Amino acid sequence: MPEKKSHGNTLKSLFNGEVLKNVFADRARTNLLKKQEQMAISWLVKRIPPFITSNMLTGIGFFGNVIVASSFILATFSSRLFLLLGLIGFLISWFGDSLDGRLAYFRNIPRKNYGFTLDITIDWMSIILIGFGYMFYAEGAWTLLGYGFVVLYGWEMIIALIRYKITGKYSIDSGKLGPTEVRIIVGLIMIAEVLLPGSLNYSSCFAVVVLFLVNIIDTRHLLRVADEIDKQEQQKKT
Repeated sequence: MPEKKSHGNTLKSLFNGEVLKNVFADRARTNLLKKQEQMAISWLVKRIPPFITSNMLTGIGFFGNVIVASSFILATFSSRLFLLLGLIGFLISWFGDSLDGRLAYFRNIPRKNYGFTLDITIDWMSIILIGFGYMFYAEGAWTLLGYGFVVLYGWEMIIALIRYKITGKYSIDSGKLGPTEVRIIVGLIMIAEVLLPGSLNYSSCFAVVVLFLVNIIDTRHLLRVADEIDKQEQQKKT
């Protein structure tokens, strides 16, 4: 019993300690799994070998997304079971994408503008790859869902950039949903497709509709914030 208590105190200390403050100081998170994700990242950054750089982790994350896209293509030509390979791809993607910038902050060598530019570019390329993979797997009119996913996710990225421009705060989350939650949801959809062939199309349709509605809500909120800022600036001038 004392050992369990000590272990729990160690985790609590890790979560509330200096490591957490340094690693996550540059961005606010609102996603559902925020606490668990930050604890995992705080634990991992301390154990990354010195020879592994942030750029290497970015490459690892991108490679994970290549695996996800490849799982759709392999499932098209071979067994649907290859979709499960995508789960491994998402895990690798999460590892690289979540740790690259955090590692730089942990080592106190962040390149904020460089990292921001690289992350946005790699994220966009990854979404295109995964959307292409889905379009390869889907048939007929269902392929448009892959195109819709790419467009809507691109819209969400634009929203994040506008939010950064207007408020000075960069957030990769949309309410309770962040990249980690999206990976989990898409992973569950892929598992469902293996167990219930054809369900991927309907699940993807639902996901695209939800993403569209979330983007509408986020855009309206940003417009209200922008309008309020404009009014405040006008009042200062008068």
